[in-house]
Formats: sequence, structure tokens, C-alpha cells
Amino acid sequence: MSGVEYVIGSEKAPVHKPDANSTYVGAETCKMCHQQEYEDWSKTGHAYKLMTPDEALKLRADMPLPTGYDWNDILYVIGGWGWKSIYIGRDGFIITNKKDGTPLEENQYNWQDGSWSAYHPGEEKKYDCTKCHNTGSTYDRDHLNLSGIEGDWTFRGIQCEACHGPGSRHIELSGGIGVAIDVNKTVEFCKMCHVTGPDTSVIHAGDGFILPYQQYAELENGGKPFLVCTSCHFPHKPVHNGATNPEGKPGIDRTCTFRCHQEESWEFEGSVMQEAKEDFFCTDCHMPKVTKVAINVGEYEADAATHIFTINTDPDAEMFTKDGKAANGYLTLEYVCLRCHEDKDQAWAASHAKGIHTLGKEEDGHGGSEKGACGPTAVLLFAMLPAAIYGLRKK
Repeated sequence: MSGVEYVIGSEKAPVHKPDANSTYVGAETCKMCHQQEYEDWSKTGHAYKLMTPDEALKLRADMPLPTGYDWNDILYVIGGWGWKSIYIGRDGFIITNKKDGTPLEENQYNWQDGSWSAYHPGEEKKYDCTKCHNTGSTYDRDHLNLSGIEGDWTFRGIQCEACHGPGSRHIELSGGIGVAIDVNKTVEFCKMCHVTGPDTSVIHAGDGFILPYQQYAELENGGKPFLVCTSCHFPHKPVHNGATNPEGKPGIDRTCTFRCHQEESWEFEGSVMQEAKEDFFCTDCHMPKVTKVAINVGEYEADAATHIFTINTDPDAEMFTKDGKAANGYLTLEYVCLRCHEDKDQAWAASHAKGIHTLGKEEDGHGGSEKGACGPTAVLLFAMLPAAIYGLRKK
């Protein structure tokens, strides 16, 4: 296998192999020693990016099909764990037409509301997603020699070795730490799949929402370029509700306040916003669902969280460029506030937004927190130091 170029992500570059002779063994093999990591991973959408009909029905016995098709017509299902399902016919092409050749307007099934959407109806659409959907991807050949599929893979789905590299030598050498296995926690590594297009200076958008897979561009342009994904994410755990994670238990560290924003936490304690609802998190306002993976559920709310974080409190600020094809590097008040306060407008939101962390505390003399060498500002600097060292980005 030494002559095969394996790729991951948007760039067709070889995956770094710690050992040139190492090959892919699959998640079931990794499970023998890494049981907890396997169990956590099996609850994420990574494990189910591409499924056979049998696998899809095992995951969701009620998975529907486009009108006019049965399971004998299906080679693979793309997705199906969380947001949506798209279907690949036995010729390898994504199903975009009815059997009579006319455009099929309902070929993407959306799990959140049970609706169907139009995914490139009438177009000839190849499956060219293996670089981010599968493990051990290569473009030296096409899967089953099908004209509708670009590239091939060793294992379906984003398995352990999609990120850690091929593990056969790791196993042969009794799993020694650092032996024939990658542990890459840089944001550039995650970027290979969590980005759309080569230009990361643009946060791509359309139809009033951010397009999916823009996380890297959002961090770069949203005022937080120093963050790395693992600052908040536990990579093996799910961050969204889905077929194997129905309760939506997050695999993220929501203690933003303890790690980096302690001053804001002290200001927020006892405010009107904190008491407005149970389990109110910073992310409720700073990571609203402005990204559309499958559907939008309201005028200002879609189905996936943004990673922009920064809120512009100017009531006249625009979330998107004039042509609507790109998001600006900040969140605007209609997407932060008006998705809940539907009877209000931007001017009302702006009148409250700047003091939102202490709203309702001014009257009792607790608006704000003390400053000084031993106050929260100093604590913040000390709290950030380990994270900064741990998360230094490779340039």
C-alpha cells in the first residue's frame, strides 16, 4: 500500500503516516483496547456518514426513501444520524431524478421536522465526499469502478484512523504511546474538513444563513483566531442530538466562564438573563443556530450553532453582505435576540444588549464586579495561560 496516496479533508494531500508500513485496521479493532473512546464515538455522527441500506435501517428502522424508490435501488445513504439523509443509487450517483428522468424535488429527508427538501434536483451529482466522510480515502481509484463515485476508501465513516492515522503498527507494537499513531490537536487539522472552499477569509452564506462546514472560517473572521477546537470540544463525544444521542448530551466544555471569562461570569450571576430559564449558557446567545445544515426553523434560526461568538450591538449592523453570499465577522441582534423575542425589534434589543450581563442587578447595587490586581481580571489571565500554552496553533 506504499504507493497509495491517502487523503483527508478539502486538500488532496497525503495523511501523515507515522510508519510507512502501517495500514488501516478499523474502529472495531481499536475498540479492543479503547472501549470508552469507541462507545463515545459511536454516539456521534462521525460514525454514520456513509451507510449501506442494512446499516441505515439498523440505525433508524423508520428511515424513509424518496418517492418511487425502494431499498433495492439504494447503494448507500449519506448521513441519517442527525440532520438529513441523502441517497446514492446503485450507479454511484446521488439520486436527483425520478425513475422517469424528471427532476426529483424531494430527495433530501430532514430528520428534525420530517420534511423533504430539494437537493440539486435534475442535476447529475457525483458522490465526491469520501475525503471527509470516510477513512483511508484515496483518489487512485474509484469505488467499485462506478462512474458516479470519485475516489475510494478503506472503511466507511469517520473512524478512529481518519484522525489518528493507520494503526496496524500501533497494534503490532502493543499500542505504545506515540507509536504509529497521530494525536493532532491543531485547528489546522480539523480545518481539513470543517471548511468550505480554499478561501477561509470568507464565511460562505446563502438564503439568510451561514452554509455548513464553516467553523474554521468563523473562528478566523469572528475575532477568535487563537482558539483551537479542543479548547471546548471533546473530540470523541457528540455535540448534537441524533440517532445514537437522542438526549443531545453535549461533548463540549461549556464552562467558558471558568476557563476564560470569569469576570463575565461574576457579572452574570443573578442577572435577569441567568434567571430567565434553567440551564442558561453563554452559548445560547454567543453561538445561536445561524448555520443551516438541513432546515431553518424560523426567520432567524436554523439548525446548527455558529462559531462566530462576537455580537455586534449596533441595531443597524448587517449579518450578511449585500449579495447575501457571505457572513460578516460578527452576530447581529436579530439572530441573537429576536429569535426568542419575536415581538421586539433591533432597536429594543440594542437598548438592552450592551448591559446584558448585569441586567436587573443595577437596582440592588450588584451591577458589575470589582477590578484590581487580585480581582477577576488577574484571575482571567492566570486561567487563560494553561489553555494558551496547550492550544498554541502551528503556523
